[in-house]
Amino acid sequence: MTAEPAASTGDSRKPLLIAVDGFSGAGKTTLATEVAAALSRRGSVRLFHLEDIYPGWDGLESGMAYYREQVLRPLARGQTARWQAWDWEAGRRGPWRSTEPADAVVFEGVGAAHREARSMLDTAVWVAAEESVRRRYALERDGSTYAPHWERWAAQERRWSADDDASAAADLAVRMVGPGANPAAALASVLGVLDRAA
Repeated sequence: MTAEPAASTGDSRKPLLIAVDGFSGAGKTTLATEVAAALSRRGSVRLFHLEDIYPGWDGLESGMAYYREQVLRPLARGQTARWQAWDWEAGRRGPWRSTEPADAVVFEGVGAAHREARSMLDTAVWVAAEESVRRRYALERDGSTYAPHWERWAAQERRWSADDDASAAADLAVRMVGPGANPAAALASVLGVLDRAA
């Protein structure tokens, strides 16, 4: 890993920080994208995907720590976050990138609302779905790329959630896929929670 560039103080405004969490295949990316699009009509928005920084298929725990310290913590102080994306083909971190503060930042990915991160977040949303439904949707989305690694990644999700019930700690739980799913209602519920938090 190369040396980290000097941190920028940015404009020192604290964004509204929103985490969209849930296990793989639950519909987090779809919901987070829709939330960011809706919020962009009110002000500036950044959308950050944790899959950009997980260090490989065995990297959920270390990825959460990296997200918390390199991305979430600076933004919670109104500072620019400087981070390195993970190069999945090369198996190492790539060049330094930056995420500037905005009126709102939406973080999307497994562990976005993990225990040590929650105190820095304004709102945590859990996207729920049964494993069989999630697996089907994830493999339809990513196909042969994900199939060999599904159980490997799912085991890390189970280990994490056994010690940290992020779903119970969330401000709101919604369904995006499978039985009982209503994406439009899920988006409206999230925006309602954010209106009350603002």
